[in-house]
Amino acid sequence: MDAVADDEPVTFRDRSLGSSFRRRVVTIAPGRARLYDAAEWRDALVVVEQGEVHIECRAGRFRPFAQGAVLCLTGLALRALHNRGPQPAVLVAVWRGGPDDAPRD
Repeated sequence: MDAVADDEPVTFRDRSLGSSFRRRVVTIAPGRARLYDAAEWRDALVVVEQGEVHIECRAGRFRPFAQGAVLCLTGLALRALHNRGPQPAVLVAVWRGGPDDAPRD
């Protein structure tokens, strides 16, 4: 994996990750939401590569995460991921493992 300076934003979109890592790009269109499925995000490190995503908790509260945010969505009581912004929200999930270890779509 390429080295990143401390002051550069974290990104997984265009980086070579090597054979021991898997990547999935999830795009949420403006004004749309994606229901949270714990299996989809299990053991993944997630970077908000573009836009902003609002995470909705089961209790109904929202928490915004802007471009550059690094998230772990495993084991959380979430309902959905929302894009309230004018541009697509792009999330890149990365996890360790072979092709059979990939979270399901």
